[in-house]
Amino acid sequence: MTAQTTLAQSLTLPNGSQIKNRLFKSAMSEALAGRDGAPTPELERLYGAWASGGIGLCVTGNVMIDARAVGEPGNVVIEDDTHLGALKNWAQAATANHTQCWVQLNHPGKQAPKGLNHETVAPSAVPFRSDMQAFFATPRALEDSEIQALVQRFGTAAGVVKQAGFSGVQIHGAHGYLVSQFLSPHHNTRTDAWGGTAQKRRHFVLEVYRAMRSAVGPAFPIGIKLNSADFQRGGFTEEESIETIRALADAGMDLIEISGGTYEAPAMTGVQQKTQLDKKESTLQREAYFLAFAEKARQAVRTPLVVTGGFRSAQGMAQAIDCGAVDMVGIARIMAIEPDVPARLLAGLAAQHTVKPLRTGIQAIDKMGLLEVSWYTGQLKRIGRGDLPKPHESALWVFVKQAFHMALAGKKKRPPTKLRAH
Repeated sequence: MTAQTTLAQSLTLPNGSQIKNRLFKSAMSEALAGRDGAPTPELERLYGAWASGGIGLCVTGNVMIDARAVGEPGNVVIEDDTHLGALKNWAQAATANHTQCWVQLNHPGKQAPKGLNHETVAPSAVPFRSDMQAFFATPRALEDSEIQALVQRFGTAAGVVKQAGFSGVQIHGAHGYLVSQFLSPHHNTRTDAWGGTAQKRRHFVLEVYRAMRSAVGPAFPIGIKLNSADFQRGGFTEEESIETIRALADAGMDLIEISGGTYEAPAMTGVQQKTQLDKKESTLQREAYFLAFAEKARQAVRTPLVVTGGFRSAQGMAQAIDCGAVDMVGIARIMAIEPDVPARLLAGLAAQHTVKPLRTGIQAIDKMGLLEVSWYTGQLKRIGRGDLPKPHESALWVFVKQAFHMALAGKKKRPPTKLRAH
C-alpha cells in the first residue's frame, strides 16, 4: 500500500466507535476561553478549520476540571453544565466532516505558573528544580478528601462532555500535570493509599477512569495520554509505564496515546536533553520519538495505541502503522501552522512547513516546555480570529507577551478556598 492508503484506512475501536482515518491531532492548549471558562466563537472557528482540514480524530487542548486550578489563562473549564450551550456549539463545529473530537480533561497540579492561581496543589510538596522556581511555586500536598473530590470532578466533567455532543474524552496523564505527578515517584512521595509503591501511585488514574466510565457508560470512548517516561532522575520509568498501560487496558481504556517528558524535561517537544530517548540511527530514520517504546507496549496490550512526537512525513507515519506498533499517528504542532495538513498528506502531498525547535536565546527559558506552549498557543489564537498562522514569529516576543498576560491574570486570582467535593 502507499503511505496515503495506509493513513486513509478507518479504525474501529474495541467499543465499536469508528474513526475515519489514522491521523490523530494531539492536544495543544488554545487559551481561547472566555473569562468565565466558557468556550468562545474563536474555539469554534479553530476546530471548524481542523475538522474541514481532514483530521480523523481531534483532541482538544487541556480542559480544566476546576476553575481554581488552571494551567494557562484562557483554559476552558468544565465544573458542571453551566456552559452547556457554548460547549454544544464547540462540539458541533469540531465534529463536522465526520470528524471525531475528544475533550482532554486535565488538572495542572504543581505545573501552573506562579501567580495564575491562588495556590498550587500536588500529590506532595515537591518543588521544581532551582532554575525554574522563579516561574513555579512549591505546591501544597493534597489531603485525602481533596483527592477524592478531584476524582469526582473528572467524572462530572466527562458526563458534561458527552452531553455536549463530543465524540469522546481523554485523560491527560502525561507531561507532568496532576495525573502524571501521581504516577511519578519524584513528584509523589506519599505513603498513604495514593503513593508509596508503583501500584498505589496508579490508584489515582484508575479511580479517575472509573469515575469517568461511570458517568459516560461503556459505549462512549475514553482515552488517555500517558508518558513513556518522565526523563527525570527518580521519575516515572518505562517499566512503570508498561505496568500502568496494562492496568488501564484491563480496566477498559479505549485508546492510549504515548508521549513523554514534563516542563522540567520536555522530551515531547524535541528539545535536546540528556535523556533516555533512543538516539540510534534506526530510530531517527523512523522519525517518531517514542516508537521504540510503543513496540514494547504493543507486546503488553492489544488496546489501540497512538504515538505523538517527531513525525515529519507521510512515509514515516505509514511505516509506524504498517509495522504494527501503533494504530494511529499523532501530529500537533504542524496543525498550528498548517491546519489542513491532513488533507495534504491524504492526497499524497508533503507538508508546506517544517516544525523546528524554538529558541529565545535565554537558556533558562529555552529549556522549559512552557515556551513551546506559549508560541503554539499564539498560532492557535490567530486561526481562531480568522487570521493566517505566522510560522516564523519570534519565540522571544511570544514568551514576553505570554508572561505579561499571566501576570495580569494573577492579579485577578480568587481568594483561598479548600477543594470541595463536586
